[in-house]
Amino acid sequence: MNVSILVFGSEKFVAKLPDQILDTTAFTLEVIADFHQAISQLENEPPDVIFIQASLDKSIELCGWIKNQTQLSWLYCILFEDRSYQLATKSEQDLCWEWEMTATALRQGADAYIWQVTDEIIAQNPVSLAAHHQVILAQVNVGLRKAQKYRELMRTNDLLSAIALADSLTEISNRRAMEWDLPRQVKKARTQGNPLSLIILDIDYFKKVNDTYGHLVGDRLLQLLAARLRHNLRSKDTPFRYGGEEFVIVLTNTTGEEAVIVAERLNRIVAEQPFAMSKELTIPITISLGVASLQADDDDKGYSLLHRADQCLLNAKALGRNRVVSWEYSDFSNLRVMSS
Repeated sequence: MNVSILVFGSEKFVAKLPDQILDTTAFTLEVIADFHQAISQLENEPPDVIFIQASLDKSIELCGWIKNQTQLSWLYCILFEDRSYQLATKSEQDLCWEWEMTATALRQGADAYIWQVTDEIIAQNPVSLAAHHQVILAQVNVGLRKAQKYRELMRTNDLLSAIALADSLTEISNRRAMEWDLPRQVKKARTQGNPLSLIILDIDYFKKVNDTYGHLVGDRLLQLLAARLRHNLRSKDTPFRYGGEEFVIVLTNTTGEEAVIVAERLNRIVAEQPFAMSKELTIPITISLGVASLQADDDDKGYSLLHRADQCLLNAKALGRNRVVSWEYSDFSNLRVMSS
């Protein structure tokens, strides 16, 4: 697997890195010396590991910035000490000072603090360079393990989120997903100046289906209806199982008039083709639908929009079912009834 490393440092600094890291078949290096450019890269495409050259301006600040970002705090940050006060010989006092420097670097956000070996040390002990490179590679492996565990955790969280937001029976999004998505769609529509409409529908006399054929048949009918709705909507329009036999459809970039056309088409598609439960059993059903569109005085969560559509659905049922009712004006008394 190719490991991505972002280097906040100079080309001269990069040239001193181990040959294994400079091997492009195993590692992908992105070298950046500008602080703001480095932040932009980290936000857009986080690497597996980041190397930071201590002598570069704002190097410590970058370490701290990374650890303060919730989405980047997992990123393994290796700070390389290459400044001129590095010592060639190590007295006891020097070692204490070096430990203090290491502790300070770790407190400021580095996950590892590596002292670059000087030419003087290498001249006295050529083996020290190989040992130093082994330390760097070991720290990279630590960072890589941390990155892999984080990404596995994110994949697991995404899977759990998808499960939590999906209706287990119909396999479309559930009410919780709608309550999360509708405010986002309201905000997006207002920001972009686009229309937004909503349809709420349910099966007419669904209780009779359960009472006559049993709940297993009722469940299968809900599955087939959800599939039919999904297959007759645009990819950007989202159906949700709101509860029981009720479904909500959020229609993005759709006017109220266009939403009525969609609702009438769905009503017709459901009514004209009975649902085959098995070779022996086919059940004809109808649905009632309420339609409403986003208005300037609607709340940001979409509650008032949903409420108007729900009132229209109740009106459709009161008028005999198997029909579409749309809300033309904010005054509920101005409902328009549209029979299928």
